[in-house]
Amino acid sequence: MPAVQNVATQNVIVIGGPTASGKSGLALDVARTRGGVIINADSMQVYAGLPILTAQPPAEDLAAAPHRLYGTLPPADVCSAARWRDMAMDEIDAARAQNSLPVIVGGTGFYIRALTEGLSPMPAVPEEIRHRLGTEIAAAGNSAFHARLAACDPVMAAKLHPGNTQRLVRAMEILEHTGKSLAYWQSLPPVPPPAHLRFIKIALLPPRDWLYARCDERFSHMLAHGGIEEARAFPSPKGDHSWPLHKALGYPELRAFIDGRASQSEAVAEAQQSTRHYAKRQITWFRHQMKADIVLDAPDAAQLDGAF
Repeated sequence: MPAVQNVATQNVIVIGGPTASGKSGLALDVARTRGGVIINADSMQVYAGLPILTAQPPAEDLAAAPHRLYGTLPPADVCSAARWRDMAMDEIDAARAQNSLPVIVGGTGFYIRALTEGLSPMPAVPEEIRHRLGTEIAAAGNSAFHARLAACDPVMAAKLHPGNTQRLVRAMEILEHTGKSLAYWQSLPPVPPPAHLRFIKIALLPPRDWLYARCDERFSHMLAHGGIEEARAFPSPKGDHSWPLHKALGYPELRAFIDGRASQSEAVAEAQQSTRHYAKRQITWFRHQMKADIVLDAPDAAQLDGAF
């Protein structure tokens, strides 16, 4: 099995693409054949609590190759792009120390960009501020919280949808802690990625009809393997609305069924539609925002022979 040479420059494979495109299977093939460690770059899969609905790797995949940053954080935690980048860098360094190939895989484009292109410096915010603001947005509702943000930071409020709980809290916590808008911090020159890393970026962009059918099939598979039971056991969004997993694909719709606000068939149809819409947005992002070295239309590792 080929090993990664312990030289000044370290190759890091980055596989990005829409949900249900086969990224995880492709990453597993690369890791098994090239002595790799798979590092998660999905903002939902980093949390414990909904492994089925967030499509975390099954036990057989976990046994086939090392996997990192899956189910790592508790559901009440908040993982920013900067925090994920720091965790990913720790795992890349650990892989390098073991002479293994880091294989980053996920659909969260902002995480991938933060790692490969750098990120503007962001101050650390005390956890108590984040927790308090999470409680406040849950009590007041997103619309009122958005209006509150608009009153003190109209620039960021104009950029954010009122339904995006996590980003609303992030904007408010940065403003409250530093006295400066998140827009100011985002305007600062990015901290570049480490010079010793060579990122080989692969965009997996299959045909849309195939992808949409896969989205529907995968959600049905999730239900057949305990997705409803998992959603029922997870804390209800009547609690803390700032938990990122409350926005996980399929969870809000299944929660509506569990709470008696929709039939099962209605919940499934809406969840599948939401997943397809999300996949469409991801396709657009990875096609236009990711500076890919390789673009694949199918999760076929054989197409990567000789590429790295």
